[in-house]
Amino acid sequence: MARSSDTGDPIELTVGERKIRVTNPQRVYFPQTGATKLDLANYYLSVGDGIVNALRERPCMMHRFPEGLAGDKVHQKRLPRGAPDWVQTVRVFFPRYKRTADELCVTELGSVIWAVQMSTVEFHPWNSRRADTEKPDEWRIDLDPMPDCDFGRVRRVAHVAHEVLDELGAVGWPKTSGGRGLHIYVRIPPLWGFADVRRAALAFAREVERRAPADVTTAWWRKDRDPAMLFVDYNQNARDHTIASAYSVRGTPRGTVSTPVHWDEIDDVRPDDFTIATVPARYAELGDLHAGIDDAPFDISPLLDWADRDERQGAADPGEPDAVDLDG
Repeated sequence: MARSSDTGDPIELTVGERKIRVTNPQRVYFPQTGATKLDLANYYLSVGDGIVNALRERPCMMHRFPEGLAGDKVHQKRLPRGAPDWVQTVRVFFPRYKRTADELCVTELGSVIWAVQMSTVEFHPWNSRRADTEKPDEWRIDLDPMPDCDFGRVRRVAHVAHEVLDELGAVGWPKTSGGRGLHIYVRIPPLWGFADVRRAALAFAREVERRAPADVTTAWWRKDRDPAMLFVDYNQNARDHTIASAYSVRGTPRGTVSTPVHWDEIDDVRPDDFTIATVPARYAELGDLHAGIDDAPFDISPLLDWADRDERQGAADPGEPDAVDLDG
């Protein structure tokens, strides 16, 4: 572990109207590349509009690495003590524990950089906003490859998902996960609760499975899945579940980034190419590829009809996983 004297004197960053003090700016966060805490802050500054668009007014879990990736990871639900009064929060309720938490609620880029100062690497927002945290406005399609599933299969399933979305009249906004998979987001009106959005997501996943049975599984329990298959993880739409946002860095040795892509890039994209070192230039050239997501809401009623049909035909609900703990 580096001594405090090895990690640099504090510096001050100007972010809009905010002055944010960054301590230990030269602490190495990403051991494979040597990228530092300051490099991480500069990355988020370079994609400022995009990360704020992805997080705006959503309860947000912070994945913190106080000593960089070489140290322990902290899943932080509650806003850390000592936050400036301009950093906003939203209170969410966890029924399993009958407890509440005041989570980070990003409204400006300064909040993101302050979170980086607090050692946050990853941002995991809810799919609802503070106006009504119980009504999601985002349906998330998580294409999650099993250990022996190659990225060619992920690409094939992404095209099937795109085909189904087109038939539904839904606009999907794809991005790399920052790992081995892909995510597709669809904006929806905030009219349904988590249970209905999850039912809709499960119905969609089953349709993708029907069209690509050699590639896709919807089996919830890992022991029941072929390790070469791709799991369409509908439970990412369950209450209390979050995934890394667009433009969020991931806690990987190279600092990979969950990066929006065009549909016509899917066949050529290599997720490992998107890192804190490469995404700023891409963003400067292309801008925020998810900038128009709020302009394309989709009514999930047809998917709920599919869910009703599947249930009438005897399809069993595999059940939701346990909610996350609140210790962070």
